[in-house]
Amino acid sequence: MKLSIGLIFCLLVLGVDGHAKGERSIFSFLKEAGQGTSDMLRAYFDMREANYIGADKYFHARGNYDAAQRGPGGVWAAKVLSDARERFQSLMGRGDEDTAADQYANEWGRSGKDPNHFRPDGLPSKY
Repeated sequence: MKLSIGLIFCLLVLGVDGHAKGERSIFSFLKEAGQGTSDMLRAYFDMREANYIGADKYFHARGNYDAAQRGPGGVWAAKVLSDARERFQSLMGRGDEDTAADQYANEWGRSGKDPNHFRPDGLPSKY
């Protein structure tokens, strides 16, 4: 437990180092990371609720896009969460091809591109 807390702290410090120049502070970075995490969770729960075939990539892109709009902390949170999810699913036997497609959608959203590129026809407008 202490090791994992130490590792998370080190990742935060390393992640903040490049972004803490000028007016930015560790507190704004952590706030953005928290908000980005919330955006990612909202996209995940929306995906589960929608339960719509073919919408997986849309929700990946949307969660990453929303998180990245928060700032550098949101981008960092989106990357960490997306990479962890894909690694876990790979360990559980999910195919490399699907993982690569998910990561493509993740990067698309994080880069600020429109997540609607992946939106399937017929997905309710609520999402």
